Amino acid sequence: MAEVTAICRFCHATCGLVATLEDGRITRIIGDLDNPMYRGYSCVKGRNYHAFHDSPQRLLRPQRRRTDGSFEPVSADLALGEVAARTQDILHRHGPRSVAMYGGTFSHFCPAGVMLREAWMDAIGSPMRFSNATIDQPGKPISMALHGKWGAGPQDFTDSDVCLLVGANPLVSMWGGIPSFNPAQRLHEARKRGLKLIVIDPRRTETARKADLHLQCLPGQDVPLLAAMLQVIFTEGLQDRDFVAEETAGAAELAAAVAPFTPERVAAQAGVAAEDIRAAARLFARGPRGNATSGTGPSMAPHGVLMDYLVLALNTVCGRWVKAGERVPNRGVLFRQFSGVARAEKPRAATGFGEALRVRGLTDTAAGLPTAALADEILTPGDGQVKALFVIGGNPLLSWPNQAKTRRALESLELLVVVDPVLSATARHAHYVIAPRFGFESPAITFGNEGITVYGLSIGFPEPYAQYQPTLIEPPAGSEVLEDWRIFYELGRYMGLPLAFRGQPFDMQTPPTTDALLEQFVARSRVPLAEIKQHPHGALFPDPKPLAEPKPADWPHRLQLAAPAMIAELAAVAADIATAATARDPSRLLLVSRREHARYNSVAHDLPALKKRLAYNPAHLNPADAARLGIIDGAVVEIESGAGCIRAIAHLAPDVREGVVSIAHGFEPASTAALVDDEHGYEPLSGLPRMSAVPVVVRAATAEPARGLA
Repeated sequence: MAEVTAICRFCHATCGLVATLEDGRITRIIGDLDNPMYRGYSCVKGRNYHAFHDSPQRLLRPQRRRTDGSFEPVSADLALGEVAARTQDILHRHGPRSVAMYGGTFSHFCPAGVMLREAWMDAIGSPMRFSNATIDQPGKPISMALHGKWGAGPQDFTDSDVCLLVGANPLVSMWGGIPSFNPAQRLHEARKRGLKLIVIDPRRTETARKADLHLQCLPGQDVPLLAAMLQVIFTEGLQDRDFVAEETAGAAELAAAVAPFTPERVAAQAGVAAEDIRAAARLFARGPRGNATSGTGPSMAPHGVLMDYLVLALNTVCGRWVKAGERVPNRGVLFRQFSGVARAEKPRAATGFGEALRVRGLTDTAAGLPTAALADEILTPGDGQVKALFVIGGNPLLSWPNQAKTRRALESLELLVVVDPVLSATARHAHYVIAPRFGFESPAITFGNEGITVYGLSIGFPEPYAQYQPTLIEPPAGSEVLEDWRIFYELGRYMGLPLAFRGQPFDMQTPPTTDALLEQFVARSRVPLAEIKQHPHGALFPDPKPLAEPKPADWPHRLQLAAPAMIAELAAVAADIATAATARDPSRLLLVSRREHARYNSVAHDLPALKKRLAYNPAHLNPADAARLGIIDGAVVEIESGAGCIRAIAHLAPDVREGVVSIAHGFEPASTAALVDDEHGYEPLSGLPRMSAVPVVVRAATAEPARGLA
């Protein structure tokens, strides 16, 4: 028996762990007390990560679909050879655009896999690359491109006086505002030193219960609320006048655009008190240090890009960026997150570049190609129609909007290849399922949290931290599983393709090692990977130049507070204020997404320890709504939108405000994706449809299905 350090890859938080090894298997996992970033923290998912490796549902060799829809195990050579031949045939008949790639949540933790799948797509010449980034919070990179990035980064949570969270619940989601590395402890320490916490959320979440001020608004009202806060700040002169004058453009235009959003006008529509809006604005603006960020729910609601743009505007108007001479919390270890210069970086295109999609006038974006349009790209006949789809570490049938359309799209493909350790809902429609190595069976680095700073101002490591983990265990005896990168390397060899990453060709005769690929991936890192490997518990690597540098005197760029598309959309929202409150249909509830502590999207719902905590996906209702609708706790309910209907088990939850039903996204068979209309009311820049704040009818089911169906 031995103990080894490890990196959890159940979710994006990549917590530092200690694993117990016995006879080549992991038998126990706990948090690593000697890890300087996580300080012993781990969650129930991470402590059961090894159960995923040993799950009876795990695939241990590739699967090929028979004509009757069942699957048969085949060798990796046979599966990849057939996939290569079928792909070549599709490319020959339909061209490069006919082959698309979708990378889901689990694909992003494997940098070697990212390298080879990008190299393979480059080699076949296909631009059709999609990811979950354009479903989960695409407004963040798009709004950052419109607004501009600050070279020295945001002010640090560890010395902030105030924190504003819009629809974020980091104590459960490990995401947004409060560093996701032992978030409860970090919040506790911050509150002890005087931090004030403001939360805007229709639920009294685990995080909202800790707030000094909780605006329990109606879903979808984040834009009016944020605009009203800005209106108060401008009206009362609470902005950072020097920073706004020196570093921004468009402040007067923004002030004029938010002028109609008085707290009194917004209060009735948002379902909160006008004085609470004023109090939130004053508390945040007077900081004097702090930050605002948002979560997934408001990003999926209407006006998601505008909502994230207003969050950035709040930070900028209040000067919440690191100034020259101040400490930059983390410029990066494996990646250079920030230049370290206190200046607005040169703007970049937000949309309208790269590949143009054939539907809804959408193009590539700063977040990537709009995944919400991929089902239509598969189903729409004509030049450029997608005929083959490779899905890596994702589950489109449970996560893409409009589940019925997604199912039709998957079933219509000439070739669907899914890389997944289990026969997921999507994998059951595949022609081939390639079984990958999993988690502890491959080396890992903590690159992910350094690469996602654009997805939230307080996302990413708050200190210059990095960790490496070697391969800890081998796959089960007799299995034939492949690392993600090896799948695309071998497809390249079968197809006779030269593969290269960032202009550096791979040796197509002698396969590289995963460690060699990781070295190549971080070749330009501030700290060499070889040095990081010397610290098995992870380490902090202090920056020799920790202070923000001043900008050149003739620096021309400024942060943009009045991007034309955002100002125009804000005017349209203002015009709706007068009618929105009276137009609300009292017979309908608004459906919002939520995070469950023992779940991560559509993954590992059958692991015994996690299923014991939550065996099904409940629909959380306020008791007053339940009484009005004649619904009792534990009853089966139907939730119906204009796009579809699902069943769930009702759970009476006083933490959910009246008028709201809260249910987690990505469950089978009752996925909220079935309730989403992807063709009407979608966000014009990101292409994301309304996936939260969805009007629904909730009623008691007429017949009780088996409990497992809920």
